[in-house]
Amino acid sequence: MTSPQPAAARPGGKIVSLEDLARILEQGRRDGRRIAHCHGVFDLLHVGHIRHLQEARGMGDMLVVTITPDRFVNKGPGRPAFPEALRAEVVASLESVDHVAVNRWPTAVEAIKLLRPHYYVKGPDYRDDRQDVTGGITLEREAVESVGGEIRYTNDVTFSSSFLLNRHIPLFPPGVTEFLKGFREHHSASELIAAIEGLRPLRVLAVGETILDEYVYGYAIGKSSKEAVLAVQYQNRELYAGGILAIANHVAEFSEHIDLVTYLGTSDPREDFVRAGLKTGITPEFIYKEGAPTIVKRRYVDKYLLSKLLEVYEMDDRPLSPDADDRLCEVLRERMKRADVVVVGDFGHGLISPRVAEVLSREAPFLCVNTQVNAANIGFHTISKYPHADYVCIHEGEIRLDKRDRQGNIEDLVRDLSRRLGCPTINVTQGSNGSLTYRDGEGFSKCPSLALRVVDRIGAGDAVFAVTSLCAARRVPCELMGFVGNLIGAQAVAVIGNSASVDRVGLMRSVESILK
Repeated sequence: MTSPQPAAARPGGKIVSLEDLARILEQGRRDGRRIAHCHGVFDLLHVGHIRHLQEARGMGDMLVVTITPDRFVNKGPGRPAFPEALRAEVVASLESVDHVAVNRWPTAVEAIKLLRPHYYVKGPDYRDDRQDVTGGITLEREAVESVGGEIRYTNDVTFSSSFLLNRHIPLFPPGVTEFLKGFREHHSASELIAAIEGLRPLRVLAVGETILDEYVYGYAIGKSSKEAVLAVQYQNRELYAGGILAIANHVAEFSEHIDLVTYLGTSDPREDFVRAGLKTGITPEFIYKEGAPTIVKRRYVDKYLLSKLLEVYEMDDRPLSPDADDRLCEVLRERMKRADVVVVGDFGHGLISPRVAEVLSREAPFLCVNTQVNAANIGFHTISKYPHADYVCIHEGEIRLDKRDRQGNIEDLVRDLSRRLGCPTINVTQGSNGSLTYRDGEGFSKCPSLALRVVDRIGAGDAVFAVTSLCAARRVPCELMGFVGNLIGAQAVAVIGNSASVDRVGLMRSVESILK
């Protein structure tokens, strides 16, 4: 009868915390042992990984591996395919690996500084820093050198977990998998990344209402004993920068020059929170609405199911005073002189009057508009408010409401809207059905939804609008623009509301992964 393996020899025995691993390596250094360190996702272990780790082990006396945690894997929808615990166990099962730890941070930089390896080992595809769209390899090299180590590269054949998963273990439904197969035949990751990087020089003016999104969490504990009322036990609340603030923050990931024009109330302005919630590079200009609060949309949410129970709007959606309206037009005219593109998130809550819409339509260098229908404005606020736009991003329900047409062919409605607004480029978001993008001269391009995990749809349309507006201004082809927009949407619905902005590096990593 075979005796059981000692704990240290079993895969689980090799898996330790980062702190324990640091102590183990400190003892190893005192014993004169040379430490090699590898880091990665290791989502689908393959022969490329095995050979890479074997070669890395030959560089030192000990090989340790840190694993990217699930929450920081930015390889697109549905990734990682395997959770961090399983990925760690598989890597630990290799004879060449001495210890494995799951990282706590988005990159290896902090882990390198904690573990202080003699050699930090990367695969041969990382030799050329210019091929690394994230810039992470440069930061890793600096971290290794700061602890007295050096970066080394293995030389064996490379494979890709993403390539193998895409071809042999598809994560998407059959229709989406077939679409991606065809898309890969006509477009490359480098083509899309070049288009994304080409957005950076754009100077953007973002215009729209500030909305603070408040989430009040609790647990539904039952019906009140004496009334038909749901009883909820309060847990906590969170406040996020929404509305045009969220749109500007999304844009700031892709452009370094953003002016923001919005309004705050005078009765409860919350200006400190608004300013603190804006990313670097955004220059705000506030118009103040007398006697009104800054808009807060409060959502009561069951924390267990993340189901919304009730919404309460704190706002005064009457139009601005004539003086404030004059001031807004003056500010817009001045700011539009230094903009390449104007991005208008019009939520219909009293900032943009017909006169302001006319000024924007007539004087913006390139006007992108999204008019959102919500509970406070439904039936009173549609895209026809604008006499002209260069790009419109709109939900299918909103375009149907504008035309008062529930059943008509959507392509006919898009062509009609394009003609009425003199708008050459339109993107229609269709929820789980994906999106439909149109440009005069190119025709229509359909892209399926790429979201595999939906946490919250609030703010997803704003994210898609923000980034596709820049793509439209750069005349990125419709097929690419729709694809980028749907990747953005998949990223946005995976988080609560506007708790996080779109991640440019994460988008490019998703593009690289999904198109392998």
